[in-house]
Amino acid sequence: MTTRMEYARQPVARCLERMAQTADEVAAAISGQSDAALSRRPAPASWSAKEVACHLRDIEELFVLRFRTMLALDEPTFLVLGEMPPDRAAWGIVEGDTLPLDPDRWAEERQYLRSDIGQAVVALRRRRQETLALLGRLTPEQWQRGSVHVTLGRMTFADWVALIAAHDDKHLAQLRRALEGRG
Repeated sequence: MTTRMEYARQPVARCLERMAQTADEVAAAISGQSDAALSRRPAPASWSAKEVACHLRDIEELFVLRFRTMLALDEPTFLVLGEMPPDRAAWGIVEGDTLPLDPDRWAEERQYLRSDIGQAVVALRRRRQETLALLGRLTPEQWQRGSVHVTLGRMTFADWVALIAAHDDKHLAQLRRALEGRG
């Protein structure tokens, strides 16, 4: 599995190719699988294949929102999915608050296990195509625009694309492990 840093050393076009293949790879992996197999969590704290597909669908909305924000604002700062920011007070987070962006809460509240995985893949494909179309319209100057990731620091569009490519690899491997019954 290629890491974010390994993708960052590759041409952006390679990362975009990886991103363009993700929905098809999810569709191929789930093809012919029963709903029971798609819904089975290999371990109590692990996601099922269905939950992974729904996560990829939903996180794509966050990625494209970040990209549009990077175009509209200079150096916006973004929270990290599944982590509390280091300076909670600056984000209005007080003791007892839940994670601002919690993928496990999304899975529960959005009832990923009850979702139609075929529809989730269709939505992922559509959202990813929108993301890739937006990235395809960027000028060379816009590719250099940045944002601040609260734990990784300054990130350009190219850095985000490397992160997404690695994120896709990580979750495709997770989806395949879930289908094999491995956590």
